[in-house]
Amino acid sequence: MDQQQIYELMEKFGNCDLTELNLETEGFKITLKNEPRAVEMVSALPTAPVAAPAPGQAPTAAAPEAAAPAPSTDTEIITSPIVGSFYRSPAPDAPAFVEEGSTVAAGDSICIIEAMKIMNKLEADFPCEIVKILAENGDMVEYGAPLFEVKRA
Repeated sequence: MDQQQIYELMEKFGNCDLTELNLETEGFKITLKNEPRAVEMVSALPTAPVAAPAPGQAPTAAAPEAAAPAPSTDTEIITSPIVGSFYRSPAPDAPAFVEEGSTVAAGDSICIIEAMKIMNKLEADFPCEIVKILAENGDMVEYGAPLFEVKRA
C-alpha cells in the first residue's frame, strides 16, 4: 500500500460512520480508530449574558460550560483535513509558519499535521490574514477540528 492509498483510506474512513478499521496484507498492517461523532448545535439567536451570583450567595444551578467563540461574520475557519498532531513550525527550533496577524498567500504553508509518522504540510487555499490560532502546538487534532480563524485578503 503506497502513501497516496493510505491518505485516501484515512480520508474515506474519516468521512464514514465506522469506529474502527483493521487492514492487514502481506507485510503491512494498519488500524484506524474514530471516536463517535457528536452533533454540534449552533444557534443563530444571540444569547443573553448570565449574571454571576452576588458575593456570599451560592449559585442555584450549575453554569453551562463556555462554548468555543464563534467566528465573526467576516472570518472563516480552517479545519484539519486529517487526524494527527498539530505543529506550528517545521522543526522544534524553527520559527512558526504563521502568527496571529500574519498575511499569507494561497499555497503558503500554515502548519504541519503529523499522521502516522508522516509530516503533512497544510497550505492556505486562498490569500488570508490569520486572525486567531485555535490549536495549541503539539495538540492531537481530529478530522474537522478548527485550527485557524482567518479573514480573506
